[in-house]
Amino acid sequence: MSDILMFLMPAFAACLVLTGIHVYLGIHVLARGVIFVDLALAQVAALGATVGILAGIEPGTVSSYLVSLGFTFAGAILFTLARSQQARVPVEAFIGIVYAVCSAAAVIVADRLPHGADEIREILVGNLLSVSWEHIAATIGIYAAVGALHFVFRKQFLLVSQDPAAAAASGLSIARWDLLFYLSFGAVITSSVAMGGVLIVFSYLVIPVVIVSLFARSTVRRLAAGWIMGFIGSVLGIYASYSYDMPTGAAVVATFGVLLVLALIVRALIPGEAHSVMGKGHA
Repeated sequence: MSDILMFLMPAFAACLVLTGIHVYLGIHVLARGVIFVDLALAQVAALGATVGILAGIEPGTVSSYLVSLGFTFAGAILFTLARSQQARVPVEAFIGIVYAVCSAAAVIVADRLPHGADEIREILVGNLLSVSWEHIAATIGIYAAVGALHFVFRKQFLLVSQDPAAAAASGLSIARWDLLFYLSFGAVITSSVAMGGVLIVFSYLVIPVVIVSLFARSTVRRLAAGWIMGFIGSVLGIYASYSYDMPTGAAVVATFGVLLVLALIVRALIPGEAHSVMGKGHA
């Protein structure tokens, strides 16, 4: 049993690391109403990694990360420009287009690789069981830098995400703060895709926050409850993967889906907003 725990420990640690930063960023994503931006950026990052492999760059290296990061930053700049055109075209339209085009491009590039089908599978669900402690440590460093940036400028980031009109009235440049948000977001997504795959990234970013948002309204409570939900989903997902011999990433994503269904059932059984179990108000 101890050998099994030691084998699963890196995957579990990776899930906890993903939970820490993604739940926070998920709060921003829901507030901005760009639910699929992470899925699109994750696909852009995956495309960059696949192009790097085609160019002869070994996966998991610094060079591979930088190529993927370059692609992701290009996507971040595009989404920043797209918000300025919100009056004409919804940002979600650009996000969907980027996701579809990059998905198609990734399939085309992967088709040129000797093990293209394996590369596509790796893009979608990753391979958490192959994550090394060195990779986790490097990812923690990147997340910590982004987390420090968002902590220092938390008021500005939250105001731009939750009330852009008030942010503009206070003198903040929406375009500049959007760009900084998406660039930092892209740095996180690039690291996350390399560790867990596109579906894992989307799940950790959106599902825990959606679950707790059914009950909590304040940012602080959503953040704390989201971390707890991420921990529970990680434990149950990895346990299910081990017990039923399922792919780890897919098992974790499916577990989050089950937890969301259960949360919807519980929410439906609680009559009225006055019975919200976690209170109201904003942090």
